[in-house]
Amino acid sequence: MKANRTILSVPGHNLKMHQKAISTAADVIMLDLEDSVSWEQKSDARIQVLDSINTLEWGEKSLSVRINSLDTAFAYRDLLTILENSIYKIDSIVVPKVNSAADIHFVSTLMDQIQIHFRQKHTVKIEASIESAQGLNNIDSIAKASPRMHSLVFGIADYTSSIGARMTSISGHGENEDDIYPGHRWHYPMSKIVMTAKCYNLLAIDAPYGNYNDDEGLKKTTLMASALGYDGRWAIHPNQIATINKIFTPTREEIERAVKIIEAARTAKKSGMGAVSLEGRMVDQASVRIAKKLWKRAIHLKLVPQDESLHK
Repeated sequence: MKANRTILSVPGHNLKMHQKAISTAADVIMLDLEDSVSWEQKSDARIQVLDSINTLEWGEKSLSVRINSLDTAFAYRDLLTILENSIYKIDSIVVPKVNSAADIHFVSTLMDQIQIHFRQKHTVKIEASIESAQGLNNIDSIAKASPRMHSLVFGIADYTSSIGARMTSISGHGENEDDIYPGHRWHYPMSKIVMTAKCYNLLAIDAPYGNYNDDEGLKKTTLMASALGYDGRWAIHPNQIATINKIFTPTREEIERAVKIIEAARTAKKSGMGAVSLEGRMVDQASVRIAKKLWKRAIHLKLVPQDESLHK
C-alpha cells in the first residue's frame, strides 16, 4: 500500500508539467485526459500521457490516469490505449462522473478482458469520482461494483452543478463559503462518501481547492476533510502539496500519544482489565483501535520504525 495524501492533477498534454511533477512531494501523480484537456487536444494528450508513462522515471510515486467520462467518444479509446500499452506502470484509472454501478461494471469488465488477453498479472485499480446527485444516491452500489475499486473521490464542481447549488470558486471548494451558508454546506455529500468508502475498505479522496494562492483556505478545508476521515486530497498546483501532506500526516505528538494508549491498553490486558486510565482519561477499546490505526499510518509513511509488538 502506498501513501495517498496528495494527488497532483497534471494536464495530459503538457510534457513539461509531467517532468516537473516527478520532483514534487506529491504521493500520486494523476495524468489527466479529461477536464484540463480541450476537445481538440484529446488524441494528442492521450499519446503524450502514454509516452510519459513509458519513458519518464516516476520513482516510487503512484501513477494514475483520469480518462474522459463514459458519455464521451474518448473514454473507450483512453482505456484501450493506456491499458494495452502501459499496464505495468500505472496503479489506477480514475473514472469521472460515475453515476451508477453500471459505469464501473463496464470499465472493470473491459479492464479484465485486457488483462486476460495480454496475460498481465498486475491489477490496475479503479477510482470512482462522484460528481452528481445520481452518483451520490447510488454510491453504495458503486463502491461494491468491482474488486478493482480503490477509492471514492468527491468531484465537487460537477456535483455543485448537478444539484443547482451556488459556486463561490472555480473548483467548487470556495474561499467565500461562510458568506452564503452559515455551516459546512458540503458536510452531507462528503460524509456520505467517506462513510461508504470506509464501509467497503476504500480510500476517500477530497476535491481540490481552486485558489492555489490561498493557503489559509486550503488549510481550513483540508482540515475539515481530514477531520471527517478522508485519506487525501487532489491538488491542482505544486504550491498546495506541502499543506495537504502536512495535514494528512500524523504529528509527532499524535504518534507519541498513540504509543502511550497502545502500551497502556496492553498493560491493562495483562492485568485482566477492559479499560485503563491514562492522564486522567479513560482509554477503552475504541480509543485503542484509533491509536493502532494512527500507528499503522505512521509506519506506512515511514515516520517511525516498524514495531509489530505494538499491534499485539
